[in-house]
Amino acid sequence: MNPNQTFLHNTLNGQQIASLQFLKALPKTELHLHLEGSLEPELMLKLAKRNNITLPYASVEAVREAYDFHNLQSFLDIYYQCADVLQTEQDFYDLTWAYLLKCQEEGIVHVEPFFDPQTHTARGLDFKIAITGIYNALKDGEKKLSISFGLIMSFLRHLTEEEAFECLEQAQPFLSYIVGVGLDSSEQGNPPEKFTKLFQAAAEQGLKRVAHAGEEGPSTYIETALDTLTVQRVDHGVRCTEDDKLIERLIREQIPLTVCPLSNTKLKVYEHMSEHPIVGLLERGVNVTVNSDDPAFFGGYLLANYMALVNDLNLNRAQAAQLAANSVSSSFLNDNQKQIHLNKIKDLTQ
Repeated sequence: MNPNQTFLHNTLNGQQIASLQFLKALPKTELHLHLEGSLEPELMLKLAKRNNITLPYASVEAVREAYDFHNLQSFLDIYYQCADVLQTEQDFYDLTWAYLLKCQEEGIVHVEPFFDPQTHTARGLDFKIAITGIYNALKDGEKKLSISFGLIMSFLRHLTEEEAFECLEQAQPFLSYIVGVGLDSSEQGNPPEKFTKLFQAAAEQGLKRVAHAGEEGPSTYIETALDTLTVQRVDHGVRCTEDDKLIERLIREQIPLTVCPLSNTKLKVYEHMSEHPIVGLLERGVNVTVNSDDPAFFGGYLLANYMALVNDLNLNRAQAAQLAANSVSSSFLNDNQKQIHLNKIKDLTQ
């Protein structure tokens, strides 16, 4: 038995289907959330008006109608366009604060969100603008909402490693603001090894490392992210199902996968949630977690992702508790903080 599978095997009434009330009460962390992807249409239009930016959408309904994606790239095209409304520190603060208020509603106790500085510096914004607005909101969330955090700076993999090094250089005055670095954007044709030197430099600076791999890219991207980028978590990782030996390694080494169920169905990685492998992987002992990715675009925050698993995969209380526990143990919180949250999960399952 896997040591991390405590709640799957040692809970009373574990087979009872998880309720929304139970899911909300579970202390949860979110480890795969793009702040730019939490930009709701209402706030997008508000910021566009504030900053005198013209969008090709006349209403909230028109924005939502545009969110009909057939793959990752079709999503990214509109994602980068919508980011144009973010212009000032206050804009980034408002974006982050809106997400934190949602976290408070959903019982999320710790977040490790991504932000993409290259998306904004490419538009002519100073690096300081985005990171300062985001960090100030996260600090206020820690103080006012009791939501701890670790901010992750992600590099855009469709750009060059040289450009990513420039981004890392720009981040030097703000390294105390971030816990680690990540890798996102178009996976196809941009393998992890493209950024080997960059991630080595990040490791030498004491930064944690995560990377998107095995969403649209093949399972081999998961292996190379582990072996060449020395990542401590794999974002998505669902294509591990293509390789039993890889699954055995993930179980043996307890490598966390930050899985995003609604994102996977919205972007057609799976046609329907009933096809999603996350619960099966959990039962096998893979260290999977639930996350919302880009919730404003994919139709649901963290609780909606959990409820999708309840509705289509019959997620039970023991499985839900294990997913929440995995999210805590896979975070970059210190051991004492982790234990506090794990003890509460244990109390809820007695």
